[in-house]
Amino acid sequence: MNSIKNSTVTALAISIVLIFAGPVTTLAASPATVNLGTASNFVILAKTGISTTGTTSVVGNIGISPAEATYITGFALTLPSEGAFSTSALVTGKVYAPSYANPTPTTLTTAVLDMQTAYTDAAGRAPTVTELGAGNIGGMTLVPGVYKWSTGVTIPTDVTLSGGANDVWIFQIAQNLNISPATKIILSGGAQASNIFWQVAGQTTIGTTAVFNGNILDQTAIVLNTGAVLNGIALAQSAVTLDSNTITAPSVSISVVPATPTVSATPATSATNSSTKSTSHKLSATQIQSILDVLTSFNANAATIAKVKASLEGAITGSVTSAAVKVFKSNLTVGSLGSEVKALQELLNAKGYTIATSGAGSPGKETTTFGNATRAALMKYQKANGITPANGNFGPLTRESINKN
Repeated sequence: MNSIKNSTVTALAISIVLIFAGPVTTLAASPATVNLGTASNFVILAKTGISTTGTTSVVGNIGISPAEATYITGFALTLPSEGAFSTSALVTGKVYAPSYANPTPTTLTTAVLDMQTAYTDAAGRAPTVTELGAGNIGGMTLVPGVYKWSTGVTIPTDVTLSGGANDVWIFQIAQNLNISPATKIILSGGAQASNIFWQVAGQTTIGTTAVFNGNILDQTAIVLNTGAVLNGIALAQSAVTLDSNTITAPSVSISVVPATPTVSATPATSATNSSTKSTSHKLSATQIQSILDVLTSFNANAATIAKVKASLEGAITGSVTSAAVKVFKSNLTVGSLGSEVKALQELLNAKGYTIATSGAGSPGKETTTFGNATRAALMKYQKANGITPANGNFGPLTRESINKN
């Protein structure tokens, strides 16, 4: 009898919470994540074209294939002689095209195939909710699950995705996805943009100054209108069109701190890497505004945003404390960027698999770039620990071994 009473009280409490929380979908188990494979090494990946007008800021690698580099327009690319990648003042990362030096053509072919596989995976998941709102989900709060529409989806007003850090959302959209100007996809309760997948058969259009969270897997085109912000990855099986946008890979984390900002991570398992290092970083005004826009999408209050802004502006010429990552979570390969790459390099050196450093900025130097020297050191580690194939790619088997050791 007591258990029945307790169950009734619990159900009543949940009902009251949902009533006051506004429109919320039925609670469902979180689905498994969608594996993007090597496509996750790119913040923008397209098959036919990538174009931008205005002052766009992209944080992460971009790539195109099978179309050539001439179909990347507006970025003013600089390609070294016989280079494997080009650079752009608009991209904090590298730009890849199939005509560049090896191993870029193979890398891009694999990434495009992984992009298509991920799209098929997301599209094939069994839905937990169908035809929600007849395709209009404006103003709703959505819990983790697989949502399916046989039509297009419009988002005229803010939508909230409410769940934990490990929860996953998959949206299956048979036609176009349209997000109205100044509209936000808001993350609540610890939800992560990296765990959100918008699988779209038609075109995705993000309205002027809208803030969008999640990875877009589009069978056709992705269009960001003037000033729109994307915290996620844009994977298009045709083209990506930009206009003065800010695009940031969802793995980028933001720490709210009272004084000098720190890009913090857990120390590596090796005692040699347990201490932090101070390195010099510079943040541009565009990057600072991008971070503030993401905070706004999380519904941070004005006081918090003002505090973060002051801290970040103070870090334009200041130092940022960084440390190795304790638990590796990503697949890494030549061309990968970020703190996990640097942590892996430090860990390999500490274990005696020395990475050659022939000069500042050389591939394999302890920076945030996974180069050929890093790959060679990793191959030695794989051979010594019986990991096959010992190909120098940091995949699930090598990651499990590193995390254990």
